[in-house]
Amino acid sequence: MTMWQITGWILWLLITVRYFPREFWPKLKTEPGYQHFVFGSVLGLSVLWSIQAGIINGLNLHFLMLTTLVLCHGWRIAMLLCAFISLILITFQIIPLADAGLYALTTFIIPGLFSYLMFLASYRYLSRHLFVYIFVAGFLTSAFTIALHMLLVSLWFYTEGRYEWDIIYDNYLKMSILTWFPEALLNGGAITLMAIYQPHWLRTFYDREYLSPDR
Repeated sequence: MTMWQITGWILWLLITVRYFPREFWPKLKTEPGYQHFVFGSVLGLSVLWSIQAGIINGLNLHFLMLTTLVLCHGWRIAMLLCAFISLILITFQIIPLADAGLYALTTFIIPGLFSYLMFLASYRYLSRHLFVYIFVAGFLTSAFTIALHMLLVSLWFYTEGRYEWDIIYDNYLKMSILTWFPEALLNGGAITLMAIYQPHWLRTFYDREYLSPDR
């Protein structure tokens, strides 16, 4: 393992321990409905993240649906669920074990935190309206999140010296434009359906505030 890979593992473990959601296990043990929701989230994203396409080795494109996961579970639980997903991908050799730490940082820890901060900003500074929640916290944020993810991966591969920047830009980063709208559409659609039919699945959605007739 390189120094970058070791550093990635250390940071991932430190962040996981520091921000471990203590309320997760009691809730998971006592609520069967929540168990199904958690297992469905992990299974669904495991399948989605395993479907990858790319031109050069390691720089693969796939949808994230990370913004939806964060809005459903909150940032800390979402990061824990993504850790389970990473272990599944390692088991099936979809991502190398040595790269798991840097993969975690660039795929879900930093982008997931960005998604959550965008939600907090929209909640604090914008009108608490259903359209704002869906379009800003969901649709727009998910597009920015996948763009940030691909930029972080590009910087990781360039800094570690795996590829020259021209190769990364031409064969990976430039293609990120193709993922922005589909990623935003997937997340926006999922959040819209849940806000209407299953609002209790969205931990960050508050009926009395977003659906109040006074707003």
